[in-house]
Amino acid sequence: MFELILLAPVAQVETLSEALDALDALSVSVEDADAQTPAEQALFGEPGMPPPKAGWERSRVVSLFPDEAGARDAARVLSVQDFFAGCQLVAIQAVPEQDWVRLTQSQFTPVEITPEFWIVPTWHEPPAQARQVIRLDPGLAFGTGTHPTTRMCLRWIAGAPTLGTGVSSLPPEGANFPGGGPSGNSAAPDVAPRRMPLGRVLDYGCGSGILAIGAAKFGASSIDAVDIDEAAVQSTLANAEANHVSLSAGLPDKAEGTYQTVLANILATPLKVLAPLLCARVAPGGALVLAGILDRQADELQAAYAPYCQLQVADQEDGWILMTARL
Repeated sequence: MFELILLAPVAQVETLSEALDALDALSVSVEDADAQTPAEQALFGEPGMPPPKAGWERSRVVSLFPDEAGARDAARVLSVQDFFAGCQLVAIQAVPEQDWVRLTQSQFTPVEITPEFWIVPTWHEPPAQARQVIRLDPGLAFGTGTHPTTRMCLRWIAGAPTLGTGVSSLPPEGANFPGGGPSGNSAAPDVAPRRMPLGRVLDYGCGSGILAIGAAKFGASSIDAVDIDEAAVQSTLANAEANHVSLSAGLPDKAEGTYQTVLANILATPLKVLAPLLCARVAPGGALVLAGILDRQADELQAAYAPYCQLQVADQEDGWILMTARL
């Protein structure tokens, strides 16, 4: 493999990338040519918002070709094009051979949920202290245990202390949380501590199936895992089989009746839209557990769910929160 590395002004980047694609580049990536210097420019925008600028003033355009001849031919063709004005050839160089599978695997190590509960890729041995293990490899579907939202849900399922290290899952009277209720009382009388059996469980938006598998490991009587993505459904079924647990997985219409526990780790906007549907699936006295919510979105979620239940913050990690209610 050979890399063709070019320097381009912002106005030429898109045209140059399209030309490289037409010249059979295997891949094209664009980087800030001034990265890690005082001239570096951050182009990150808020979720759902466009970035502040279309691109960097000076971009490093890196394309990959199967051999040196292909990279040199592409450089020669590009150099005589009108749009190449202002661009510059930086290098044509061989890409070192690497074991990409091993490199990818090295980025995923066992994830601690509690001292005795771990998520472990199949190429690792479980830690000596692990008493409960979910075997899970990274795939197309969301949910490997590395994201705070997944870890908080799994901690709740495991019945571990929440709201930070060493704090009881049932907050003390008068405790303050992000997004306290409109009355000004921030106590959490309806928070749903994991002290009751999981019973029948619905994992809505199951992704890899990690929460459903966790529920099975911690005593759920039966589990329906649903997702709008068929790939996620297949991933859930495969991961459940690999972990030797029994569950049912399918599209959202697979969910039927009510459940003692309803889990939904999605994002705040779909969670607000789904409020009536999710609450209707919770059996009387059952628990609703929501994640994928930033701490600044707590008030929005409480307002959306107010007609059905009193959501409260039950856990928080790295700017994300877990919200629960007992219906």
